[in-house]
Amino acid sequence: MTPADLSRTVAHAVRGAVEDGELPAGAELPQRVVVDRTRPGGVGEYATAVAFPLAKSAGWPPGDVARVLARWLAGAPGIDRVEVTGSGFLNFVMGRPSAEVLVRDVRERGHRYGCFPQAVTVTVTVTDAETRADVVRRAVLRLGGDPDTGGLRIAPVPKKEGDVFAGYGADAARWAMLAVPPHETPSFSGRLLVQDESSEFFRVRYARARARALLRNAAHLGFRPEPGDTEHTPAADALLRALADHPLALEAAAHHRAPERLARQLVRLADALLDFQYDVLPKGDEKPSAAHRARLALAEAAGTVLAGGLSQLGIAAPERL
Repeated sequence: MTPADLSRTVAHAVRGAVEDGELPAGAELPQRVVVDRTRPGGVGEYATAVAFPLAKSAGWPPGDVARVLARWLAGAPGIDRVEVTGSGFLNFVMGRPSAEVLVRDVRERGHRYGCFPQAVTVTVTVTDAETRADVVRRAVLRLGGDPDTGGLRIAPVPKKEGDVFAGYGADAARWAMLAVPPHETPSFSGRLLVQDESSEFFRVRYARARARALLRNAAHLGFRPEPGDTEHTPAADALLRALADHPLALEAAAHHRAPERLARQLVRLADALLDFQYDVLPKGDEKPSAAHRARLALAEAAGTVLAGGLSQLGIAAPERL
């Protein structure tokens, strides 16, 4: 179950509880249920505060509303356990995402996997007049956020940095501008151009290139990616979770007009793929099997999502590095 699926499942439970009379008829049904990653002190992978606005309109304590919804949600497909924490937060312990379902979803959506409905394509060219505000506005627009950035404080690039596009290249300059919240001053240094895994910018682009290299190497070995479920290993589970969380990260980035949230998600996804890559191809005398094809399909999906995320930030996704 993806975060978007979970949001719909919670909304369905709210409607069911009201229609069956377990919640007061006056409870105002939410237009959108916000699901977030569980914060420190929470339980499981995801949480929602939907009980609080419901409680206000129903005249009930939030904890009572949350417990009603927890009963409705217990046993829903993809949810292992629901717990109420604090004064009314619903916390979800999720089942392992299906690799086959996720891969097929990415294949169907391509670079738009997980995109906010309002997300648009913006062609970017570097001009002498391009400012950090331009870079942030275009990224927000690509994410599907409100393109009117009025009220969004965007710190400029310090004049002492000079022409960062000429000094670091357009891709590295944009990464530096977008990897920190808009109100923070971006940092530029030679670290941006370092070609090793100590650089987050390098790791994200390198992981995308590694996904393409795995496909080329597999073709030389005579097999292609095929969606299927993968074994339960720490590396595979981490990559699956990162892919499943991607739509949630994109929605949060669009809603809060915060491209840095996408940048953090791409780093997480890249690191998971770089750990997983060693399990993809046959080793020694192994013959390619269905398991290898499924792993390759998962790596390919991760590479596709990385490329899509980079394009939303206005950054090129290389085939080779």
